[in-house]
This record gives sequence, C-alpha cells and structure tokens, in this order.
Amino acid sequence: MDLTHALKSASHGEVLKCIDMHTTGEPTRIVYAGFPPLSGTLLSQRDQARDQYDHLRKRIMLEPRGHYDMYGAILRPSTELVESGQAHIGVLFTHNGGFSTMCGHATIALGRFLVDTNDLNVFPKRNELVVDVASQTVIVNLHAPCGLVRITVPVKETGDGIKSDPARAVSFLSTPGYAAAISLTIPIPSELRWSELEGRESITLDVSYGGAFYALISMRELGFGPTGLKKVDIDALSPVMKRLKAYLVTHPDIQAACQHPEDKRLSYLYSIMLVDTNVGYKPDGVAGAETGLCFFADNQIDRSPTGSCVTARMALAHAKGERSVGQRWAYNSVVSNHFQAGAFEAEIVETGLRVAGGNAPAKDAVVVRVEGRAYYTGTSSFMVEEGDVTSHSGFVMSDMSV
Repeated sequence: MDLTHALKSASHGEVLKCIDMHTTGEPTRIVYAGFPPLSGTLLSQRDQARDQYDHLRKRIMLEPRGHYDMYGAILRPSTELVESGQAHIGVLFTHNGGFSTMCGHATIALGRFLVDTNDLNVFPKRNELVVDVASQTVIVNLHAPCGLVRITVPVKETGDGIKSDPARAVSFLSTPGYAAAISLTIPIPSELRWSELEGRESITLDVSYGGAFYALISMRELGFGPTGLKKVDIDALSPVMKRLKAYLVTHPDIQAACQHPEDKRLSYLYSIMLVDTNVGYKPDGVAGAETGLCFFADNQIDRSPTGSCVTARMALAHAKGERSVGQRWAYNSVVSNHFQAGAFEAEIVETGLRVAGGNAPAKDAVVVRVEGRAYYTGTSSFMVEEGDVTSHSGFVMSDMSV
C-alpha cells in the first residue's frame, strides 16, 4: 500500500517493527527492529534501556498503541551468553511499569517466532538451529535477564522450509527455581485492611522464585474464599492487590526473602499470585490442576497461567513435599478455565541443584519444564509524526489530569 511506505518515511525517528502474539490470551509484542543499539551485559542493556529509552518502552506498551495490560519482548542479538556460544539470542521483557527478569508466556511465543523467522538481521544465529529428526523439534537457547532458558519448539516441514508446529506445545526448561519463604505471617496495618479479612490482622503467604520472585497467597487467606477463582470480581480484587503489593515490597521479611544469591538486580518482589487449588481445567495426562490470578508490575493482570510463576509454584510444592519429580500438573488462569484450553502443564525434571552467590545464602533448587501454546495475532510498524506530543511515548488513562 502506498500510504504504508509514505508513513514510514514520515516517521520522526526510527520505526519500531513488531510481531504480535498471544499465549492463553496474554499478549507478547515482539520488537524485532527499530530499537536503538544497547551495549554490555544483558542486565547492563536492561539498565541502559530503562535509563535512556524508557519513552520507547512506553510507546510500545501503553496507549495509544498498546494498553495497560500489554506485554513485550525486545530482541537482543548480542549478549555475553550469545558471544560465549551458550545462547542463540537475548531478550528484554517489558510491561506497563518497566522491565522484568523472566516471562514464561513470552518465552513460549518467542520460541515459535525465532524458529519461524529466516531474517538474519533479526536473528543472526538462526542458521545454527538444528532439527532433531526423531522428535521433530528445535532447541532455542534464550538469554533472559534471569539467566539461560532452553526452549523446545515443535516443527514441521512446509513449502518454505522448517516452521514451528502450532498443533504441539512449546516447552521451556527454567532457570533453577526455589522456595524462598514458606508460611510467612505478615501483619496487615489497620489502614490497609479490606472488608473481606473480617477482622483478621495478618495473612500467611509463601514466597518462591521462578526467574522472578512471587508472593503466593490463597484466595481463602485473603477472605475471597467462597467462590475463589471460579468467579472472579476483578473490581474488588484489583484495588486490594495494588495496596497489598505496595506494602509487601517494603516489608523487611519480604525483602529478606527476595534476595537472590547471584545478583541484587534480581532481588525484588515482582508479583502477587492468587492461588485456588480447588478450581482448574484438567487436561488429559496430568495428576492435578489448579488456578492462579497474577497481579504484576503496576497492578497488571496476566491473562495466561504465568509461566515463570509455574516454575515458582512447582518449586514451592516440591519444597513442601507436595510434588514429586516427573509428576505432571496443570496450571490455569481464569482465561484457560473459561475456554477449557491453554493451561500450562509442568513437571520437575531435575533436583539437587544449588543457587549460590555472594548476594544471599545459597538455595536448594529444581529445574521445571513448562509447556504451553502461543499463536500469532498480527504485525505492527509504530511511528511518530513530527509534532505529535500525545503519542511521543505513551500514556495511562488513569494518570491523566488537568
């Protein structure tokens, strides 16, 4: 179309080119071209993107091009693990409030995208991917901010060569996950209490790590027990979660639990996961199922079962003696329950690991395999016309004031 070319040439600055996908309804906007060069280690690149180019993150994530619950992945062709040969490519994960250390649903989407692209400008090591003939899969080693993640992507022969097979699930092996705190009692100040607590002055929760730190709390513990996650009142839950997370991130017991042994830049509470073990679509071949509702970043709600938290939940269940090696479990979101499709299936594949470093005491850890399906939804080229103040970065409607 002639206007498409005209608009690209009229952009005030680089055009940001994206592929949009979803995993159980949770979007992943993959930025494959147009983002400025970044240098150093992957965590240093994340710092540089945050400090110098946060207006571009907002442009990609927020209105008028995105929305409050948009999620993104910025490809990083060069990182220290790529240069050493351990990874094929790196990624920075983005959300409504900044950058995250790990994302399972986006990893599943990236697996398909990285197999399907043949553009060496986008993915310089694409030709290093090798098809396992017996299983008809390809391994992609992804450098995430939390470490190395190994993705297994089912493939099939097409007229255009090897492409991902959407009929089979993508899986990934997590960075080691571990239980950080079990049955932690947290007092709730009177000014923060909500009516459903019915006079209680504290809550009990767990903290676990699966590439990011999660506070795991049952719906019943919060006072929302009668219907749990079978019927969710988002309008009632959302303000409670916003206040609760703001309090938890400053609580010394939570801060102590969220100290990652290897790097202080990984050491913060990312999310609250509400858990309901009484509800959950159960696919064939799993021992059990449950449901979660994840509030992360700036009170953003995950539509998917939250892949990195699946790792955290499996590690926690193993630490409690509730999950054994090789025992398959299904993790749902309210979306997968509604459609009876899209549950993430997981199993522990390795135990006896130690996560150690100079930032905090060493932790006993496990490796978890997480499976899910992602699908393409579209493509985008984002520009800014000269003089367009409103969309130079992005905005949140609730922040607008005179």
